Amino acid sequence: MSYPPSYRPATTSTLAIVSLIFGILAWCVLPFLGAIVAIICGHMARAEIRRASVEAPIEGDGLAIGGLILGYVQLAFGVLAALAFVALLFWGSAWWHW
Repeated sequence: MSYPPSYRPATTSTLAIVSLIFGILAWCVLPFLGAIVAIICGHMARAEIRRASVEAPIEGDGLAIGGLILGYVQLAFGVLAALAFVALLFWGSAWWHW
């Protein structure tokens, strides 16, 4: 006698949720730290979702991608702002001594 396979309903990845939350926090409260956490958790969540089996599926790829996008864009803006600050510091001091 064979039994039908037992499938569990899909669960949402906790790492994907954390990635999205920190991606949002990166824009509101924690600019650099939030972006780093969002990026790391987003990549970990996508790997977890890909490894999930058919019998125990895990959802949340869109949440993870949202966290990754928010994190990477915030990180890029932060790096550009830091470069602009350093350039202004050097250019401003060179200009001031003319």
